[in-house]
Amino acid sequence: MTAFSRFTPLASALPSTVPFVGPEAIERSRGLAVKARIGANENGFGPAPSVMTAITAAAADTWKYADPENFELKQALAAHLGCAGENLAIGEGIDSLLGQIVRLVIDPGMPVVTSLGAYPTFNFHVVGHGGRLVTTPYINDREDLDGLLDCVRRENAPLVYFANPDNPMGSWCDADSIVAFAKALPETCLLVLDEAYCETGPAGATPGLQALIDHPNIIRTRTFSKAYGLAGSRVGYAISTPGTARAFDKVRNHFGMNRIGVAAALAALQDQAYLSEVIARISASRDRIAAIARANGLEPLPSATNFVAINCGRDGAYARAIVDGLMEQGVFIRMPGVAPLNRCIRVSTGPEQDMALLEQALPQVLKAIT
Repeated sequence: MTAFSRFTPLASALPSTVPFVGPEAIERSRGLAVKARIGANENGFGPAPSVMTAITAAAADTWKYADPENFELKQALAAHLGCAGENLAIGEGIDSLLGQIVRLVIDPGMPVVTSLGAYPTFNFHVVGHGGRLVTTPYINDREDLDGLLDCVRRENAPLVYFANPDNPMGSWCDADSIVAFAKALPETCLLVLDEAYCETGPAGATPGLQALIDHPNIIRTRTFSKAYGLAGSRVGYAISTPGTARAFDKVRNHFGMNRIGVAAALAALQDQAYLSEVIARISASRDRIAAIARANGLEPLPSATNFVAINCGRDGAYARAIVDGLMEQGVFIRMPGVAPLNRCIRVSTGPEQDMALLEQALPQVLKAIT
């Protein structure tokens, strides 16, 4: 029987891969129990009690599809942000929105610009749609706006990705620099400005909404997964001009949103007092992680996110040994995947019991691998 592939040539050439190895997979493969889940940049402090009440109430209606137009959530977000509902598109987290953006813009072979070592799920979508990744390195553990702009101009790229604050390093740029970068891009290049961590960043790091909202070649993506503590609910949104936002209707899964998640997001928006409380707890936890790192001779990097990247002072193999050693102690963390960023480990903020486990386990691991 002649061998054949039932898939497209592009799909046949792609590896079957999951961009992130989850703690559940580690537990299954290594027979280890995760005691401190501080590796996936989830919000271990959880959502507001008012959100949990809304989730419970919405559960009775889970037999219903969510509104395919996402009207109520768009209106609530518009009121919160100070824009119109027409400026918004709703999706199943930023990851889903990134896939839709790539599908809208990229044909096979087209160049797509990003930073070497930046968020790998964006790269996953680019490769999955046949795009050609063009990267520029981080400089001093920060994404290089000038390098990204040079790549866009050199390649005549139709799409560029930049996250502020950044994952995996936690760094950030000031709002004026971001606006200048965005306005310097050719009109033919669409900017994905990923603002997943904007709530945890310092004042002055996020451009005001009106600074970029009239530019059809700019899409800002945000999420309820981080500061709002709803990673499992999968609720994200994009902000752009009405014309650009409407384009998502061409490719999105119109029944992709889950009804309980939408109810949770609506309740979360209403409880800004709890959001402020959680942001303060995240900031305190960042300080706690930094203190633990310094006590063990490691260098924490400044962070505007809900995690801290820690320079381990050697190479990727050494950082990997720390990650694996901590998992042996039940402490799940991650690390950047590309040199020289992979000399670091990355620890998510979380409750004190998780920090105590990290504080206890880290010196034991470092002693064992030195």
